[in-house]
Amino acid sequence: MVDIRGEPVRRGLRSPAVVDGVFGVCVAVGLLAAAAAGILPAVADARPLDAGAAALAVAVAGAVAVRRRQPVVALAVLEAVPLLWFLVPYPGLLVALAPLIGCYTLAALRGWRWGLAGAAVTALVQIVAIRVVLGDTETVGVVPDAVLLAATASSAGAAVGYHRAVLAATRARHARETQAREERARRLAAEERLRIARELHDVVGHTMATVSVQAGVGLHVADQRPAQAREALAAIKTICDDGLTDVRTILGILRADTSSGEPRAPRGGLDRLPDLLDTADAAGLRVEREVDGEPRPLPVTVDLAAYRIVQEALTNVIRHAGARSVRVALTYEPSRLLIRIRDDGHASPAGTPCGHGIDGMRERARALSGRLTAAPHPDGGFEVCAELPVPGPR
Repeated sequence: MVDIRGEPVRRGLRSPAVVDGVFGVCVAVGLLAAAAAGILPAVADARPLDAGAAALAVAVAGAVAVRRRQPVVALAVLEAVPLLWFLVPYPGLLVALAPLIGCYTLAALRGWRWGLAGAAVTALVQIVAIRVVLGDTETVGVVPDAVLLAATASSAGAAVGYHRAVLAATRARHARETQAREERARRLAAEERLRIARELHDVVGHTMATVSVQAGVGLHVADQRPAQAREALAAIKTICDDGLTDVRTILGILRADTSSGEPRAPRGGLDRLPDLLDTADAAGLRVEREVDGEPRPLPVTVDLAAYRIVQEALTNVIRHAGARSVRVALTYEPSRLLIRIRDDGHASPAGTPCGHGIDGMRERARALSGRLTAAPHPDGGFEVCAELPVPGPR
């Protein structure tokens, strides 16, 4: 349940129902006390207060108590009470102010149009009620006061209602903005975790694949060719050192102090491509490199994605293809970079699970609005083709 401000109703002594009930009792008691004390007497020969006056006071208390739940009914009751009070008649004119409470409430809850209608009815009822008591000669002087009081009550109610509506709308907008910020933060955090996981997958996968190949070579030639075994061990150390450096850099992003003004990024780029190809060559692959077009500096995101795609493709060749050679071709075009990695090994049958490497490469390309295909080549082997858009200079 919500109150007229659109907020949840709080149970207890401060709930609107309890507050209105107490307020209604106070209005009824004040009305009877003013009449008993002779404050603003209506007529000289008024009847003394009796059970009828008490009943009318109870009606006022009840109407005030339910004014938020039934504002129209409450106003109707509060309009009827002064008519009956003056018809009897009972002493006192303060009862004529009771309808102003209903007029204010109606305008606050239903808006200025309902408030205008309530003000007109209230002014009319007050004029009629006082005219019955005071006679025709006093009507002209009563009209301005009655209209002014009703208009004031309605205006105050409409202003309060508008303020509450604006406040509720502002709170709702702030809540939506807060929720949107939280969702955006969660989404960015998830994307960051995915990016870091992808970097770790590429680095660790490539490192472990080449280490495995070099270790196999070392074991195979350890007895007959110790010198080659030592070369394999040296290659393993170099590969592990490079891999650990990359892992530390990637994990360091999580602890980077952004206030230093020096954002950190994972190592990697096409400038390191020769080292990557040398590593693949040390693993027993014959690597051919082709470059078409004029090489040029690339945006960091494109440069890193291109390097990681080549790295993951070579890792898959080493681990799964059983290839003897691989060709890496880079084509620089004005608005895009084309990458082709083709090996002469055996292509994996369709549907054979090979981990998440291809999916990771495809996600990298898609994140840059590019595309990537990976499939067996018609002339044999397996080919990975990537197209990465390269934004022009601004």
